Amino acid sequence: MNWRTALWLTGFSFLVVSCGNDADTPILAGDTRAAAAKGEEIYQKAKQADDAGNRRRAIKFYDKTATEYPFAKSGAMARYRHAQLLEEKGDILGAFKAYGKFLERYPGSDMYTSVLNRQVNMAQSAAEGQIKTNFLGIKSKLSLEKTVEMLDQLRKHAPRSRIASKAHFTKGQLYESKRKGKEAIAAYRELVREQPDSPEAPDALFRVGVILMDEAKRGNQNQANLDLAREAFNDYLIQYPGHSRNAEARRHLQGVAGQDLQRSYDIAEFYLKTGKTESAKVYYRDIVKRGGDDKIRSAAQARLKELGE
Repeated sequence: MNWRTALWLTGFSFLVVSCGNDADTPILAGDTRAAAAKGEEIYQKAKQADDAGNRRRAIKFYDKTATEYPFAKSGAMARYRHAQLLEEKGDILGAFKAYGKFLERYPGSDMYTSVLNRQVNMAQSAAEGQIKTNFLGIKSKLSLEKTVEMLDQLRKHAPRSRIASKAHFTKGQLYESKRKGKEAIAAYRELVREQPDSPEAPDALFRVGVILMDEAKRGNQNQANLDLAREAFNDYLIQYPGHSRNAEARRHLQGVAGQDLQRSYDIAEFYLKTGKTESAKVYYRDIVKRGGDDKIRSAAQARLKELGE
């Protein structure tokens, strides 16, 4: 045995050992036809149990077929039926995961599109709160974390597609509905960065501006959020001119300017009350210079007049 042969055998042995414990890897057997036959035998047990209405036994053997013999003739159908039965049973998360295994293992299957669409419907229903889980008779919505996980799986199975874009946007909406502004903004910005030409991207960038405005109104780092909101709306108008929400974005920009002006006036008033007259004058002058809200501008001019300017 020369050194090249020895090295090749060593490498091959390493691959066999390292892959042997992965349940979803094909069995490395000398007679693959025998392995396939064994898979078909287990599949038939699953089908008989399925036909007899023994769902628990059917689920067990369908899963065994697809996991241990994925390349058996009925491997794809076994995984598909496994997922279907879990869904019928009400195990939504288990079914979603099983459909995901199908998509990963059988990308060339004729059933691929229908399985992907099934996952889309399940994730969307979860996001809309239509799916319920039952624990000790108490019904509750799927957790935000689990629903987001489902949406992320959709993006993984259909990257850069309309499905991925919708899933990404829905993820942002979920976080926004829970007042998780930071997470929502991150999801929306990631969508715009990854799929800027998708139909959901303009609305995503618009929503970033709205969230930041709302955060500013609630006093959360007011000035910083106003600046970021202004930036988001301006980016939206530049990137998506003619989009249906352009006029609304311009109105929001006016609102941002108004909030910014009011905040400057409040700061000037604070300085005036605390005896820091010169600092107050700086803000009053800036308000008059910037213009905008006539009421605030007139109030600033009146203050300056009172202070001898």
